[in-house]
Amino acid sequence: MDVARLIYGANDAYEFDERTLAHLKIAMTAKLRVRESFLLNWVVPSEKGSGRMSLWISPEVPLVFVFHGSKPPQLNKVWVDALARSAHGIRGMTVMPEAEAESYLRAAGSPAAP
Repeated sequence: MDVARLIYGANDAYEFDERTLAHLKIAMTAKLRVRESFLLNWVVPSEKGSGRMSLWISPEVPLVFVFHGSKPPQLNKVWVDALARSAHGIRGMTVMPEAEAESYLRAAGSPAAP
């Protein structure tokens, strides 16, 4: 699994696998394009110290997505939709595994759920 970085602000960098960050990039930029701020949340894996992380994402703060692979992955529209829809909940956009996207949309009552 290749590691990509989300750089937020001047120096803060956060690591995600490349496929996850590619999907987050689409969901996040859709919100920022319409100048919406939101909370981004994820679980920190045990090998990186455990816990949870939350960032307040604002259009005024520089945001950089750094990928090491030369080809972008094929995107899963259901996963992007689940990430984007999660941003409307009280917890904000929640990073979830691709395998959980369909069940998230079904539980949220989304008409886009397969």
